[in-house]
Amino acid sequence: MNSDMSDFHWAMQIIGDLDAGLIVVDKNFKVCAWNNFMQSYSGITAEKILNHNLFEVVPDLPKSWLVKKVMASFSLNTRGFSCWEDRPYLFKFKNFTPISNGLTEMRQNITFSPLTDVNGNVSHISLIIHDVTEIAKNTLHLENSNHQLSTLSKIDGLTQLYNRAYWESCLKKEFNEARAAERVSSIVMFDIDHFKKVNDNFGHTVGDDVIRDAAELLRKTSRNTDICGRYGGEEFTVILPYTNAEQAFYFTERLRKRIENSTISTENEEIHYRVSLGICELSNEHPDHLSWLEAADKALYYSKENGRNQSNVFCTTLMP
Repeated sequence: MNSDMSDFHWAMQIIGDLDAGLIVVDKNFKVCAWNNFMQSYSGITAEKILNHNLFEVVPDLPKSWLVKKVMASFSLNTRGFSCWEDRPYLFKFKNFTPISNGLTEMRQNITFSPLTDVNGNVSHISLIIHDVTEIAKNTLHLENSNHQLSTLSKIDGLTQLYNRAYWESCLKKEFNEARAAERVSSIVMFDIDHFKKVNDNFGHTVGDDVIRDAAELLRKTSRNTDICGRYGGEEFTVILPYTNAEQAFYFTERLRKRIENSTISTENEEIHYRVSLGICELSNEHPDHLSWLEAADKALYYSKENGRNQSNVFCTTLMP
């Protein structure tokens, strides 16, 4: 301990081998205490840092942030705190735990405490550096697990497109937002022609390959802003924001031709398949998102009834 320590009126006795970092600084950031924990993790001995300016010996510290925290404790005579979730660490110490989960640096919580002299005046600030890497790892693991569960609840396992429930929630949101902003939007429904024959003739494994292929071609054809889903079985749905019926028709024809030219290879032969598509642009005739979807479904049905392997836009005169 430095001789200046005689000026402190301690609230508790500091143990030299405290399992946390301990630093004491004055208003000029002269270091008056630097315990074994700090020596071990920083590689800086007490002899090299005591009575020296903290920032001169450890130049990579976030100086402006640390000065604000320390001076706030001086002026307010209150404790301060920094959580690893806001600032991962103050000192860049290596994380030596066996399983790091990608955390190469120690995660730290910092407590700033004012220390008063015998006259009750704040003369120094102590910084306690708590190693919370294990807590951080568990928290991040839990957050990652929750994120994965959330994603799984939205995604169709076979196609990796949105599942029906989540896609319908997106449709409802798009309906409300497009209506409120009075902007254009369209939806598409399509399914694979004669899909039952594919399953009957080649088996469900090949049928799954066909569904996956259609999903992949849908992803390649769509924009980042489009919302693609598997509605069920061999049926797919797409929300096309800021897209009118004419533009949607261009989209569906590009998709239809890509699928028409696609090939699924099996052990014995190559399979070609086709799709039928229906389009509906949002209009005032649709009182809710389900009626909008129903209109697209009617356009799809019209495509199937009139020869399949084609796209049609919903029209009240043809598809009442």
